[in-house]
Amino acid sequence: MAFCPDLYLTPARRLDAFVAQELQPDTERKEEIEDVFKRIEGFLRDQCFHTQLFIDREVKVKRVVKGGSCGKGTTLSYGSDVDLVIFLSCFYSFREQAKLRGHIISHVEERLTRCRKSLAFDIRSITVRQNGHRKAAPRSLSFYIQAKRRSEPIKVNMLPAFDALGNLAPDEKPPSEVYENLINSQSKAGEFSSSFTELQRNFFKHRPAKLKALLRLVKHWYMKKVKAKCPRTFLPPKYALELLTVHAWEMGTQKAENFRTDEGFVTVMELLRDYENICIYWTTNYNFQNAIVRDFVKQKLKKTRPIILDPADPTNNVGEGRRWDLLAQEATYCLKQDCCYDENDEEITGWGVQGARNVQVVLRQSDWENWTLWVNPYDQTWKMKETIKQERALTGQLRLSFQDPSGERQLLRGSDTLAQYGIFYRIVIYLLETFSPEIQIFVKGPDNHSKVYAADPDNYIQDLKQKIEDARGPPMECQVLEFEGQRLRDYKCLRDYGIQDSDTIIMSKR
Repeated sequence: MAFCPDLYLTPARRLDAFVAQELQPDTERKEEIEDVFKRIEGFLRDQCFHTQLFIDREVKVKRVVKGGSCGKGTTLSYGSDVDLVIFLSCFYSFREQAKLRGHIISHVEERLTRCRKSLAFDIRSITVRQNGHRKAAPRSLSFYIQAKRRSEPIKVNMLPAFDALGNLAPDEKPPSEVYENLINSQSKAGEFSSSFTELQRNFFKHRPAKLKALLRLVKHWYMKKVKAKCPRTFLPPKYALELLTVHAWEMGTQKAENFRTDEGFVTVMELLRDYENICIYWTTNYNFQNAIVRDFVKQKLKKTRPIILDPADPTNNVGEGRRWDLLAQEATYCLKQDCCYDENDEEITGWGVQGARNVQVVLRQSDWENWTLWVNPYDQTWKMKETIKQERALTGQLRLSFQDPSGERQLLRGSDTLAQYGIFYRIVIYLLETFSPEIQIFVKGPDNHSKVYAADPDNYIQDLKQKIEDARGPPMECQVLEFEGQRLRDYKCLRDYGIQDSDTIIMSKR
């Protein structure tokens, strides 16, 4: 690569020119990459598998797809790999891919070594990428191509993959069964992300050119200011930063085609500085309508942050288990450099994007219809209560609770946040207004679902049963209530059984 000015010495007003002059690949580079792709694709189709059988199966190349930066259109003028995903007919499932992948890679390696001269390129440094531990089958084959017209070699990564999507239209969502099968394969996180390369590519493909310029700038910062300093460190992948940048753009500009590059760059640096607040996912290809996918994603969102779920593969949290602290340290330093200051030596102001989207909260209360509001998951609950009081003119004590997947009722106290419970998705919250000396009581039914009631501790058990019936529960005579293993008698009080605020009573039917 020719000499490139230092990003940190580049004034903010010059960032657009910096990207255009230093980071945008030229036409010759694009043509060379395309030539490499076509030659390798032809080799795979015509010379690699035409006579080969694996476990008595004929192997055919269904298609070869460009992944990575080349597929997404965010290639840098230097150092970008060419990822080629080979969809093969011999893979009938994700498990079959894991079973046969090692044999396929060994065969490609042997054929590539034998046929390298026919490709009219100097192919060298052929290596097999292992899969984390020695016993697992390798995931990919890498090699460098020395093109005749260029002195700088191009790295090619070849990944065999199961064709999970089939002939899916570009604007079509995969059937939920695809993700059910992926989740049920119980594979390592992101193990089969290559099968969803086309979805990853489509997620970026039609984004504005201005956003792709910002993506190049962020990746250049990562490569030159972080990766170069820590070459052997387990850093987050570039893909994680690309997704974070898309999130910043979507939230900060409402998907505008034109925006200020310096403001976008500062916004990404601020998000990286506060990486422990990042929890990002999209419903572009999968959502919460399917129970298996919904429960799986909800559990993923409860993991330690930062969380950045691949929009194409819900098993792949690209933010997990990496040295984000090193990126945060460098981002903090970056925010003090010339690239983040204007011509008046004033700090560039970012878009004020938070690390997670606002959560849709559906408030449910017995006396009025459901009410929806949007809540910052990092705001304390008392702010939500104040909003409810003002909007609904309520004067009592507000009690908020929600039902977790296990069926247990969880309280939301004033100092709590939704983020504390890993809630970054649409949630139903139950509202109860109490007036002293009332307490709230949870009643868990046979379906493991809890409902909440306001009751005076001196009320009879019969009075509570009446409340349950009035709330469309079983008739009073069909209810059997128990607390801590003791059956509750109709003409005793809640206080007689030591029932206190927020205790749970178990209800069964006669």
